[in-house]
Amino acid sequence: MTETVAPEPTPEQAALFARVRRMMLIAGLTTALAVAAVLIAIGYRLFRSEGSVTAAATEVTASLPKGARIVATGIAGDRLVLTLDIGGVTEIRTFDARTLKPAGKLKFVSEP
Repeated sequence: MTETVAPEPTPEQAALFARVRRMMLIAGLTTALAVAAVLIAIGYRLFRSEGSVTAAATEVTASLPKGARIVATGIAGDRLVLTLDIGGVTEIRTFDARTLKPAGKLKFVSEP
């Protein structure tokens, strides 16, 4: 087998090779920095949300008036929203989603 011998690069070619290496190094470091930033952001979100999930393990019993029925439920931000029908009157009750403590009550009645 014959070996090919590459000629020595000229000074201009050597300067060009050095410039390309430097540009590749800058691009590689920038990419590594971007990947590290994404991984840190994902890790932060995972650890931050993990703590709030375990803190919500509470048990609450809420009593409703006699004859009341739950029409709808929903989530609005950090609130749990219940729509109740109490003898023909619509009422909305809100609770804090983390502690399940009552946060507010809104009654809708017909005008006479």
